[in-house]
Amino acid sequence: MKGVNHFLVVFAFLALASTLASASDPSSLMDFCVALNDFVNGKFCKDPKLATADDFFFSGLDKAGNTSNAVGSKVTPVNADQIPGLNTLGISLVRTDYAPYGGLNPPHSHPRGTEILVVIKGELYVGFVTSNPDNRFFTKVLKTGDVFVFPVGLIHFQLNIGKTDAIAFAGLSSQNPGVIIIANAVFDSNPPINPGVLTKAFKLEKKVAEYLQTQF
Repeated sequence: MKGVNHFLVVFAFLALASTLASASDPSSLMDFCVALNDFVNGKFCKDPKLATADDFFFSGLDKAGNTSNAVGSKVTPVNADQIPGLNTLGISLVRTDYAPYGGLNPPHSHPRGTEILVVIKGELYVGFVTSNPDNRFFTKVLKTGDVFVFPVGLIHFQLNIGKTDAIAFAGLSSQNPGVIIIANAVFDSNPPINPGVLTKAFKLEKKVAEYLQTQF
């Protein structure tokens, strides 16, 4: 009986370790699972016999995004919402356009996906920061054809330091990597975070924290 209990403990530990080691979307048990509009942890699947080529197709990444906004950038996503056939396949894609002279994809993170970015046009200053306690900053200036990786969950950004528009494409290791824009999450939460929390966390005067909350 003791041996059986030992086996069960080892089995449970290995099962837990296997679960924790999974760092991307779970593998599909079918060739594909074309998404329907109903949500579970992901999406329900269409009957494979009813799938068509359009379920695996998206058109429009040749079109520039509108960068006339406060940060001077536009992200165009291609995930399971745009291509239902991506459901359960564990990948997605984005195109990002950056206005000249400082177009910024502001500091943000993807809680469920690693990002690999390639510059198609222009010159970008990019970087990411590691987790506490080190908070190491890794940074590069990328030119056309350069590639950079942003590990899953880490805060990162891209800034156009050139005089012309810049374009980058990025692949992500999740059909729904999520995005948390740091400034928006902190200063534009719903409902608002108590300014006293922001004052202490960011070492700001209360009136500065309250002002920042009005800017989003």
